Amino acid sequence: MRRILITLLLTVVSLSWIPAYADAAAMVPSGNRNAEQPAIPGASVRRTKGTNSTFERKYQKVHELLATDTRLMSKIKSTARAYGIDPIHIIGALVGEHTYNVDAYDGLQSYYVKAASYAGQSFRFAYDGEDVDDFVARPQFDACKGKRDSYSLWTCREDVWESDFRGKKVGGKSFPDNRFSAVFFQPFYAGQTFGLGQVNPLTALELSDLVSSTSGIPKLDEKDAGSVYKAIMDPDLSLAFVAASIRKSIDDYRSIAGMDISGNPGITATLYNVGNSRQRAAALAAKNRGAAQPVWPEENYYGWLINDKLDDLKSLL
Repeated sequence: MRRILITLLLTVVSLSWIPAYADAAAMVPSGNRNAEQPAIPGASVRRTKGTNSTFERKYQKVHELLATDTRLMSKIKSTARAYGIDPIHIIGALVGEHTYNVDAYDGLQSYYVKAASYAGQSFRFAYDGEDVDDFVARPQFDACKGKRDSYSLWTCREDVWESDFRGKKVGGKSFPDNRFSAVFFQPFYAGQTFGLGQVNPLTALELSDLVSSTSGIPKLDEKDAGSVYKAIMDPDLSLAFVAASIRKSIDDYRSIAGMDISGNPGITATLYNVGNSRQRAAALAAKNRGAAQPVWPEENYYGWLINDKLDDLKSLL
């Protein structure tokens, strides 16, 4: 009997990290799980060297933009309130993008000017002459037809791309071994994202319903590529998509993985950088199934910087 009681006690202790009821979520610890910054991708290193800059210089430049542009900071705070998130998460996403992917402009007005330079341009979302709306009408995507919201619809289509088309030859046509967003949604050159938050057009389409219901921005249509680019380049609109992306990551990790990442800006920044929060939350849930101790999500190089500089970034608020 004593042995049975000890076994039961150890079982209770080993599972104590699991939320006690269905709607609860285990709070992810603050800070970084990695003692040293994970490796920075070579493409980011080469891009930064190519502009005769350094990551530290780029960090300081975006930090200065946030510290001096009161209009931008006001927009960040009001947008964060609308989406029920701490503004530090938006700051983390913007700092990460402008440290590792692009250089910050000197002021918010420059982002408006850049957005205006693309206004009225004619382009479309397509691959090898096939518009994306014709592509997703193929029978392989029939399972997605019942999806009612933009997030479920476009993530379903992403899943079909991965399983049925990526790197394969279908109907005599070969498709690249690359992400759906890179193949169909970057008409200027591969890897290009735009605007203050460097939002991907496919991400904007996925978040369209959430942004429309929360911010009143008209729903986006893949047939009108110009309106999608306006939404992600205009600072008055794009911050809503940044916030919505973070909100969705937090919700996905809570509902799928049973973890609350809202207190760790390095994790939300990582997910903003790598995307696919739904699939990543599911993978984390699988790792934790039956685990005696929780397997926490880990930050990548991008999120690591945000946690490492967190006190500095919080001072901006």
